[in-house]
Amino acid sequence: MSEVHIVGTGMTRFGKHPDRDATDLGTEALREAIADAGIDPRAIEAAYCGHVYQGMVTGQRILAQAGLAGLPLTNVENACSSGATAIREASLAIRAGEHDVVVAIGTEHLTNRFRGALTPDPSDPEAAVGATMPAVYAMRARRYMEEFGMTREQLALIPVKNKRNAAHNPLAHFRTEITVEDVLQSRPIADPLHLHDCSPVTDGAAVVVMMSEGALKRHGNGRAVRLAASALRSGTVDTTPTSMTFEPLTRATAEDAYQRAGVGPEDIDFAEVHDCFSIAEVLRVEGLGLFPQGEYPAAVERGEADIGGRLPINPSGGLLGKGHPLGGTGVAQVVELVKQLRGEAGERQIEGARIGLAHCRGGKAVGIEGAACTVQILVR
Repeated sequence: MSEVHIVGTGMTRFGKHPDRDATDLGTEALREAIADAGIDPRAIEAAYCGHVYQGMVTGQRILAQAGLAGLPLTNVENACSSGATAIREASLAIRAGEHDVVVAIGTEHLTNRFRGALTPDPSDPEAAVGATMPAVYAMRARRYMEEFGMTREQLALIPVKNKRNAAHNPLAHFRTEITVEDVLQSRPIADPLHLHDCSPVTDGAAVVVMMSEGALKRHGNGRAVRLAASALRSGTVDTTPTSMTFEPLTRATAEDAYQRAGVGPEDIDFAEVHDCFSIAEVLRVEGLGLFPQGEYPAAVERGEADIGGRLPINPSGGLLGKGHPLGGTGVAQVVELVKQLRGEAGERQIEGARIGLAHCRGGKAVGIEGAACTVQILVR
């Protein structure tokens, strides 16, 4: 079974693109990734394209616009984990020996579709009582405060940190640093969450070029990063009382990824996690086992999650700062891991980084569990 390597990355600026669509954005990122890999486009054997709200054959339109029509192409929809799932499917094809050179695309254009909060699926119990995603996460934040004593100011430090990181990311949706006071004075969304605690509606795309061990030897690429693990799980359907402050789905997916990569949480040098809301970063980091439960907010306050801290979290700016174009998010997280591990992250570079983790979680099943969770581990 072949090892899988990422040899090229491409990413558009995340933000609002009123004059472009998901196909345009995906094509831009694809061309950049191929150029970064330094390969002839004709070497690509297959493609996987993650998106959520873009309709049929989006991936085929991207390939056609990039001059690559005719390749085997699989469109992937898996909620916010769509792009990350595309990477996993591409890695499985390489490991199985089906293909040697594959691209994974994540793209989304949302600003012409949504003006506010996304709602859970109508089949969810939360939807029956009118709950939105901000409302659900607000309840989780309030419960976490009650159980572990987190203060509102500590929670506000997470968007402050992430938007500080985003200010050093030229492709991020937000490029301006904020203060705790800015967070607390921003528009209330669902108590205790304010506007800065919520990820924005974003357009954007990201692409990675992936190779087998044999293809890497043939093409030669001294900047390749190994995809040591790509794990995927879906949430359970459960109407019994569940914890609002711990994520079994994140923990199970992480344990699968750690086992596949032959590492543990103590080996991770930095991580990109699915911070769709400020409290989500807390829940995911602790669910991944990177910090003990109940201790992450205080660790953020001490600077341990900063670039230059003990374990940097979301150096790209995360979803709160970089933006959250659903299908593009999971691939963009891996792009950040590759840049960091190559030493190409500029002002937000983490010195000595060798192992990075990307966590993406999407959708709703019944209750608190998410519909899909992915954990990718990259090693240089």
